[in-house]
Amino acid sequence: MKIIIAGAGEVGSHLAKMLSNEANDITVIDVRQDRLDSLSSIADIVTVEGNPSTIHTLQAAGVANADLFIAVNPSDSQDVNIVSAMLAKKLGSKKVTARINTEEYLSYENKTLFTEMGIDLLFYPEKIAAGEIMDLLQRTASTDSMDFARGKLQMAVFKLEEESPLLGMNMVEFSALAAEDNLNYRVVAIARKNQTIIPKFDTKFKYHDLVFIISKREGMDNLMKYIGKKNIEVNKLMILGGSPIGEMVAKQMAKQLDTIKLIEMNKEKCLDLSEKLPGNVIVVNGDGRNSDMLQEESIRDFDAFVAVTNSSETNILACVAAKSLGVARTIAEVENIEYIRLAESMGVDAVINKKLITAGRIFKFTLSNKVRFIKYMSGTNAEILEFIVAPDTKITKVPLKDMGFPHNAIIGGIIRGNESFIAVGDTHIQAYDRVAVFALPEAVKEVDKFFR
Repeated sequence: MKIIIAGAGEVGSHLAKMLSNEANDITVIDVRQDRLDSLSSIADIVTVEGNPSTIHTLQAAGVANADLFIAVNPSDSQDVNIVSAMLAKKLGSKKVTARINTEEYLSYENKTLFTEMGIDLLFYPEKIAAGEIMDLLQRTASTDSMDFARGKLQMAVFKLEEESPLLGMNMVEFSALAAEDNLNYRVVAIARKNQTIIPKFDTKFKYHDLVFIISKREGMDNLMKYIGKKNIEVNKLMILGGSPIGEMVAKQMAKQLDTIKLIEMNKEKCLDLSEKLPGNVIVVNGDGRNSDMLQEESIRDFDAFVAVTNSSETNILACVAAKSLGVARTIAEVENIEYIRLAESMGVDAVINKKLITAGRIFKFTLSNKVRFIKYMSGTNAEILEFIVAPDTKITKVPLKDMGFPHNAIIGGIIRGNESFIAVGDTHIQAYDRVAVFALPEAVKEVDKFFR
């Protein structure tokens, strides 16, 4: 697949590295040669120096023959992204997508307008991240979650702590225990340190494992007691950082919570936020990195703490401080991918990364049109995919146990009409089923072939 990426910033560079690993033909455009040189030293790509909103640069990059054009310059270059995506489509690119930095363009009417202009997908990483944080504030027992078919099937990621009854058990023992309550679930993966394991019968659960489980909605609460988790009710929320993510979370959560306190170091930004945010959001000018300051703002009275400054290090350390001061739920935005595991090991409850969230949305364009949704789950490099099964595809021919499905992927659950059920060896997938698949990166293309 020939893919052109306009923008070698953080998001563009991550996409280039990820997509080049999938044996795609990648070209990256950027105005700065130093960024292109840095990226080409670690990824198998072709580089083109120049402004991606000029026809000459786009033609030099080969947009006429591109299967996918991704305009992902930094958020302050929204106009460049939109113009370059529109030009790329007119010059011959089959699909184009552009990064934006305003919610206005995402309304139904405006999305239709951009579709008519030739742009297949607009994405706003900060808004996607804010939505993820709000989900995590609703489901406080898990470090990440995902719904299929409006929650008929649910996937959740649980971190095993010292009090977890699962510690030391293997998969067979857990299955036997859960069978007593007729729990219908499937453990699809375990993330352990830097390794993602597709579990077998004798796989044992260990301290600080991240366990990925698919369950029917009605079974999730019972399942959590076996894991040693329960949801915490969030009534009071403290946010560190008046970034676009912090602003969006405060604005939306203010509709549900009585008290929100947002701490921001920049005085001018504080004044701006205090005018734009609802009355039940208290905006405080101060340095939230200082634990004394957090105590002065009565952090011990808050149920959850979200850190979304522009510094991953600040967000991690602030969450660690909040946890030590008694906050039950902490969420950090961590943009340095190599810091994600560090944050989790230091006790941060959940981690958000814009690059990974955005990558899932865009990666969908490189797969068959039967992929309805794709998401990278925290704590692993694996993907969760939801496929809609077309008639006469390979996946419908025999039961799962006879399928020869890739060993580093697993089918977790199936939605058929109004029914949902967990996949087992005898399950026979039918046309128009919606299928939830967990797959390691090297298996995704192979999995996709079963649904083509």
